[in-house]
Amino acid sequence: MIPQEVIRRKRNGEALDTLDIAGFIRGLTEGSISEGQVAAFAMAVWFSGMSLEETVALTLAMRDSGDVLSWADIGRPIADKHSTGGVGDNVSLMLAPIVAACGLAVPMISGRGLGHTGGTLDKLESIPGYDIKPSEALFRRTVQEAGCAIIGQTADLAPADRRLYAIRDVTATVDSVPLITASILSKKLAAGLQSLVLDVKIGNGAFMIGLEEAETLARSLVGVANGAGVKTTALITDMNEPLADAAGNAVEIENCVAFLRGEKAGSRLEAVVMTFAAEMLMTSGVASSPTEGADLARRALSTGAALERFGRMVHMLGAPADFIEHPQTYLVKAPVILPVEAPRDGYLQSCNARDVGMEVIALGGGRTRPDEAIDHRVGFSGLKPLGTKVEKGEPFAFVHASSEDQALKARARLQDIYAIGDGALPERPVIVSKISG
Repeated sequence: MIPQEVIRRKRNGEALDTLDIAGFIRGLTEGSISEGQVAAFAMAVWFSGMSLEETVALTLAMRDSGDVLSWADIGRPIADKHSTGGVGDNVSLMLAPIVAACGLAVPMISGRGLGHTGGTLDKLESIPGYDIKPSEALFRRTVQEAGCAIIGQTADLAPADRRLYAIRDVTATVDSVPLITASILSKKLAAGLQSLVLDVKIGNGAFMIGLEEAETLARSLVGVANGAGVKTTALITDMNEPLADAAGNAVEIENCVAFLRGEKAGSRLEAVVMTFAAEMLMTSGVASSPTEGADLARRALSTGAALERFGRMVHMLGAPADFIEHPQTYLVKAPVILPVEAPRDGYLQSCNARDVGMEVIALGGGRTRPDEAIDHRVGFSGLKPLGTKVEKGEPFAFVHASSEDQALKARARLQDIYAIGDGALPERPVIVSKISG
């Protein structure tokens, strides 16, 4: 296998055979292929695409670049969920402990921020002591005792994806269906799952803006995963505004704890979390209908069982024992917090969610280089949903920044990003459609 020949063939739109793909991924994993060649390969795939067969081969090669876990001794259905990424999308943080409290085991391998979207691992690293790369023994013990563990890719799990993921983030090759499919599923297949539910985002804050391309990605993910033996469905969800009322890292962890305490009832975030909980419970066979699944999830939330599971998980992975009782004591605070006031009376009509995500990066809450450190303190909180009636001077968000100058700039940008009009908005469904295997 000659790397530049593989790149040339894919650049020219030719189909790659399984051996060439496996050889390229092996070279990527071993480091015999340069970063420039990996970037060129990613760009060639972005322009030329891949067939289903090529995508399956890429996914399996990336899965097999490291260990594949087995959970034969766990005694519970092994399930997971993954989102294609959005702004204020912290669903996984609440969903994992909710379904764990309902009887599932969730070994969740998550990633860092990608492009304008936030990363689950970056958010969890806001929690002092939380270890995103525990030993395999601790990972297994946490899944067994807490029912869920959210960690990053270890050196032994899909290492090829870890390198490709970082390069895609800074080479404008994030929004490629084959690369997204292989990236997501290589980690999930390596985690030894029996079932998987996918959240494919659509809208101005998603990588897939239109319904047609979102459905294309969903079908690719569902087709490849089911073909690999993992029962998988996908839900397409709206990302035309931040999902949570916070966007950042520490602010989203605070939002997560509040959610698990039952403080986010009636929100779009609650609708997504509960729908996915029901879907996971059905797909894994614990519930026989959406209604039964939703009832189980609501009970786990209302009784405090889900909050207890989250607290047990973060403590087993290094966080303080009383973190869920006193999150504000431990989460880092930005030195400057300013209200973002409405410039006029009216209704919040629209926003560009991608721009909100980019503002978090501009504040220091995301990366422009793979090795760049982030500021967990910064971001936005108190984001009011679209359709909210506001009066001139009333805050519709708060900016958390490291300096007064950054805060003022971010406040002005957010006032530009959100449009305020005179008419109320029609209701927009947050769950758009479902793709089944």
